[in-house]
Amino acid sequence: MALETRPRPGQAVRRRFADYAELTKARLSALVVLTAAAGYAAAGAPLVSIRFAAAVLGVGLAALGANGLNQWWEAPLDARMERTRGRPIPAGRLSPREALVVSLLLAGTGVTLLAACANVLSGALALAVILLYVLAYTPLKTRSSLCTIVGAVCGALPPMIGWAAADGRVAPGAFLLAGILFAWQMPHSLSLAWLYREDYEKGGFRLLPVVDREGSLTGSMVVLYSLVLVPLGLLATLGGLAGAAFALGSALLGGGLTGVGIGLFRNRSRRQARRVFLATLIYLPALLGLLTADRVPRNGLSSPAVAEARLPAASPDNSRE
Repeated sequence: MALETRPRPGQAVRRRFADYAELTKARLSALVVLTAAAGYAAAGAPLVSIRFAAAVLGVGLAALGANGLNQWWEAPLDARMERTRGRPIPAGRLSPREALVVSLLLAGTGVTLLAACANVLSGALALAVILLYVLAYTPLKTRSSLCTIVGAVCGALPPMIGWAAADGRVAPGAFLLAGILFAWQMPHSLSLAWLYREDYEKGGFRLLPVVDREGSLTGSMVVLYSLVLVPLGLLATLGGLAGAAFALGSALLGGGLTGVGIGLFRNRSRRQARRVFLATLIYLPALLGLLTADRVPRNGLSSPAVAEARLPAASPDNSRE
């Protein structure tokens, strides 16, 4: 009779952390942190600061918690789908109760950290995103294809959280960044949903590619929102948020994504959908990196508080008596 081998303590801990990382979608959460950091940088505040570290950590914890709550809610549906049945809850590696407690702790800690170490506005925005993602987007996925739009709103708000954490208000530049993220979410989400539309149908999800069986509307939406990214990038430069290099780079990136999207519209195959999805993964980090590198230190979209913080202190000779 073969003896049952038990994992070593270190192995058990690593497996548990791996399950937590899968529960909370750590890679997706890292992308959320990247967009929030770009919003913070675009606001013009110093990146080497305790506030920036707290903002990044707070957004990251909030994102981990929100994703964990999403998986906790959808665990019965995940068990039906080939792509997700191996996730920690449906596979039985984590109990629903443990997943719920861990996710709530992560989300609560993230919101608290933002409110305490950055400002109340950033914490309130993070809380709003969590509630919208869990209580609106998640249940809507099984009821209406409009869920993609709600999900895109959730994905658009992290740059606003970063901006708010930097200077205590949401300036017009933050809304522009949110618009870019919203438009990007559509080809990103729709291409992924088209790739796994049969699996999503098994799970009972009503995503657009599930109800749009021919894919013409899905392809049209991918092309439309990819096109929208081009003028949004130009607006960032015209509004004083970034320089000419960003305008050129964003136009090239948007044009490239649009070209790949047209390929999906013409040939709605899994291969083309995967190309769109990969193109979105290239587009966003490249765009945010370009924005950070070519940001305008003093722009019309920054808050007076940030602008004032950059001014040198008055000398004694110029001080008021």
